Amino acid sequence: MTDLYAYTDGACSGNPGPGGWGALMQAKEGGKVVKERELKGGEADTTNNRMEMLAAINALEALERPSSITIVTDSAYVKNGVTSWIFGWKKNGWRTSSKKPVKNVDLWQRIDAAQQRHTVTWEWVKGHAGHPENERADELARAGMAPFKPRKSK
Repeated sequence: MTDLYAYTDGACSGNPGPGGWGALMQAKEGGKVVKERELKGGEADTTNNRMEMLAAINALEALERPSSITIVTDSAYVKNGVTSWIFGWKKNGWRTSSKKPVKNVDLWQRIDAAQQRHTVTWEWVKGHAGHPENERADELARAGMAPFKPRKSK
């Protein structure tokens, strides 16, 4: 039996500012990694929350067929949003309990659609705490941001 994991992270230089997202995709058999894929990207003007969300979205959208996958994120915003808050937002026409429009609604709708094809388990890990796969996802996010950061003059 193969277990699929996506370790996701986002990064931003300034908030808003240039940002990047990264996802480390792993297929494991008996706890041993048998296949691995790295995804990354970025934007010139974004926020950390948007990059955290895009990491998870791109991991889900990269799956070619319906799959069971565990998404591991260090973003409480993403995990709580997708496992709890999103149900009320959808029921309220994508408005918060205080009737305000949901921030990042475009990405929440995209993540909602992306996970419909799959069986997704969401896990939260503490960021920057030595979790090897989370650290790699962070490196990918920073690499995804690099092309959008202004060059420093000498």
